[in-house]
Amino acid sequence: MRSAIDAVRRRPARSALTVLGIGLAVGLVVLLLSLSEGVQASASQLAYSSGVDLIGVSRGADVTSGEFPPLPDAHALATEIPAADSNVATASPWLIDDLAFGNASLRGAALNNSTPAGWTYTVSGTVGWIPSDNGGLEVPPIYTGTGFTRPGDPHYANGSYSGPSTGQLVLDQSLANVLHVGVGDPVWMSPDEPPSNASFATWYANATRFTVVGISGPFWLVPSALLGFVYLSELQALTGGGTPSTDYASLVLIHLNDPSNPGADLGRIAPAFPSLTFVTLGEILSAIQHVVDLYRTFGILVGAIGVVVAALFTTTVLQMSVDDRSRELAVRRALGATRAAVGRSVFEEGLLLSGLALLVALPLAYVGAVALNRFLLGLVGGLPSAFSFVAFDAPVILTGVVAVVLLGIVAAAAPAIRAMQLPVAEELRAP
Repeated sequence: MRSAIDAVRRRPARSALTVLGIGLAVGLVVLLLSLSEGVQASASQLAYSSGVDLIGVSRGADVTSGEFPPLPDAHALATEIPAADSNVATASPWLIDDLAFGNASLRGAALNNSTPAGWTYTVSGTVGWIPSDNGGLEVPPIYTGTGFTRPGDPHYANGSYSGPSTGQLVLDQSLANVLHVGVGDPVWMSPDEPPSNASFATWYANATRFTVVGISGPFWLVPSALLGFVYLSELQALTGGGTPSTDYASLVLIHLNDPSNPGADLGRIAPAFPSLTFVTLGEILSAIQHVVDLYRTFGILVGAIGVVVAALFTTTVLQMSVDDRSRELAVRRALGATRAAVGRSVFEEGLLLSGLALLVALPLAYVGAVALNRFLLGLVGGLPSAFSFVAFDAPVILTGVVAVVLLGIVAAAAPAIRAMQLPVAEELRAP
């Protein structure tokens, strides 16, 4: 090892460039792996803490696509699914749609025909649910306000849709900030968007007025969306439903008393509801894992290219080192050093360079991971506080260590063979 240290020390510039090249390549591999690990771990953590064990959608719909055809008889499912399986604690129907939102300031300007330039409505996602029937599910926490004050779904009125509309609306904090509203403020909502600023007054006349009763945190199911939450029947009424024949939802979230064997519960529920498709949380996570694996494979390929380039560069540097030290190596051979000892010294130089590169790669990868995580969290708003895009953990670090060791061994192989095959007599006679 002393010979390797001397070789590195005698050529500081070349050694530093080699260390930096290896460090950048391995650091890129570690960074890409930490990204895939972080997304997978955070998605799994959110899913398992959600309380959702099964999800029901319309027959043939793909849960992972985000497209949900209407699911009929939504309110009835809240009681019919638990009746079909005693292990079901909660069956919560949810309707998800995009609506246009407008605040009081925009309304006042529109009524006065003085809408300032740049002022416009906001299109955002809206969830219709039965707030009191979400037991066991992790729903957005209310930061300020009372939240929904009426149990059940008052306007539904056992299927007659003749009950009172509460007009209550909960906004997540991000959407409340966009609309510049707080608890107690009015918000107008409509499934139709105004075609122009000149039609704002007409749009407000046809939109439905709601009152903000709570500001909530983000929602794990649609973490990057700006969301509003209303009673299921009231959203149905806005989107063209709200009658016994149009009691639609997008999906039903199911929480089990004992979630240890959701496949067994699926087997009991699915035959009772042939018009629906049910999937377990494990199946959803498998789909997420498939997507993450694709990104991981792409990242590995990109990283592998970098590692190969670094290995070739290191091989070239070690080859130059052998050429520069050819007389020294010949003298060692003449003094009794074996071929294996000479080759080992070249391997040691390669491993030393790689080891020094590891001291560069891991800090660079860590700093890059922290910076990338902050950037992505700022880019994708509304994520839970526990979400992290990167995971700089032991398996990722171990991968970096293994990559460095293998790179050093592979890069040193050809130069070591050359060193062992140097013609001793010719090198000693050379001027």
